[in-house]
Amino acid sequence: MLAGVVGAMIGGCAAPPSRDPFTSSGEVIAMGGGDAGATRACFTCHGLQGEGDGETAPRLAGLPAGYLQKQLEDYAAGLRPHALMRSVAGALDADDRGRVAAYYAGLPAAFTASTSPPPGGVAAALYHNGDPARGLPACASCHGDRGEGVGPANPPLVGQPAGYLREQMAQWRRSERRNDPRGVMLAISRRLTPGEVEALARYAAAPGPPAAPPAALPAASP
Repeated sequence: MLAGVVGAMIGGCAAPPSRDPFTSSGEVIAMGGGDAGATRACFTCHGLQGEGDGETAPRLAGLPAGYLQKQLEDYAAGLRPHALMRSVAGALDADDRGRVAAYYAGLPAAFTASTSPPPGGVAAALYHNGDPARGLPACASCHGDRGEGVGPANPPLVGQPAGYLREQMAQWRRSERRNDPRGVMLAISRRLTPGEVEALARYAAAPGPPAAPPAALPAASP
């Protein structure tokens, strides 16, 4: 009788099973890969501080958690084309995607700010004013005057590699990336010339205060 009572007490006080130590936190997933495996740990492409590689892998540090989690979901669903990221995101469950997104969102934005403004010209005019004649809204209306992002769904652009921004525009233009709300980026990317995309990518990525926006596009703009 006594043994049964003791057994019941021990069973009632048993600790719940602990989480898998390899996916116990966003940091562990970022540094160890979680269920995607150590060779696919996030830091191998995105840096130890989430700073990106300066070329094609974007910075993750300081981006909104909801935006980061949505991108992981979209990679897993194939709405963003990237073979490696689809494999990584697909190996994580929704909870772990949320954990790693929250981890990177909590890191300070890891890039070196510049004290000089980026070059202006057509890129500055398009970024701050758009081009109503072509139905182009200002980039700043969604991504902020300083590229800081506006709200949780419109990510910061400042500090991202220009090559990464250029490639995303190319993917939208080809309708390969299909996870923008209401197809806004698809429409914008197809109304810009390749030269304007290149200039905008460099302008938006340049860390530092933006050049004063001109009142309108130069007359010679295509």
